[in-house]
Amino acid sequence: MRRNFKRATREARGDNEALKLIEVRDLSFRYPGSSNYALKNVNLDVRPGEFIVLAGRSGCGKTTLLRCLNGLIPHFYEGDFEGKVLVDGKDTSENPPHILSQIAGMVFQNPDSQLFALTVEADVAFPLENLGLPREVIRERVDWALKILGIEELRNRSPFELSGGQKQKVAIASVLAMKPKVLLLDEPTSSLDPLSAKNLIDSILELNKREGLSIVISEHRLELLLPHADRLIIMDEGRIIYDGDPRNVLEKDLMPYGISAPSVSEVAKYMNSLKGPLKFGKIPLSVEEFVNEVRRVIE
Repeated sequence: MRRNFKRATREARGDNEALKLIEVRDLSFRYPGSSNYALKNVNLDVRPGEFIVLAGRSGCGKTTLLRCLNGLIPHFYEGDFEGKVLVDGKDTSENPPHILSQIAGMVFQNPDSQLFALTVEADVAFPLENLGLPREVIRERVDWALKILGIEELRNRSPFELSGGQKQKVAIASVLAMKPKVLLLDEPTSSLDPLSAKNLIDSILELNKREGLSIVISEHRLELLLPHADRLIIMDEGRIIYDGDPRNVLEKDLMPYGISAPSVSEVAKYMNSLKGPLKFGKIPLSVEEFVNEVRRVIE
């Protein structure tokens, strides 16, 4: 029976605002040799079961923020680090990435940077072997991760023979097998065709809905994500400009930040600005929502 984690999480959130998986306070970071901060005075909370979309032009700080959320910064990337990041109560500056990655697992933009074994099964098992888990536990987790992403038939294939979308699913499976509470994804569809991108996003959405996994994803294909997102965060020059319900954020002028809102949202905003009879009570995030709102008015 499928558990409704998102509803349970929202109910718990109403009773307990302190329920946070990740807390970011006054975070600033500057890479060595740079005079500009990649992040500046960032504050952010991530709660159980949330689906959060990060958006902004290239270089706005999305990737750097994700690196901070699982300890790659400050442990692997040097620079000027200020502020505090807590992951499930653990200070990232005081805990190594191999500990933090079991709570906040990260999937990189290029899956080839995470895949290196001779078979898919070996790639998914590798981080578990590094943790020293018993063989039967490793086998159980590998089976689970492959099954939940629908790639069981790829078990004995070489990762380097797979399509881009299949590689990304294997990379996600290798992170998922560590049973993290938060999944961090950095532009996972950037090199995929539209169909492969939709297939991958559908798998990520299923993880959020069925497993209650918190998702923080940097992505430019907003039309695939926003109908399911709890929050949309707009970043620019290392700062968070907007953070809120996607419909409320889309009411803002996002063009100065390099954001292209879904076409249906833009059309609805334009129609609301006219004097015609059709007014949208809420900004639609999908074609289905747009059609349903039109029907409501004309019927």
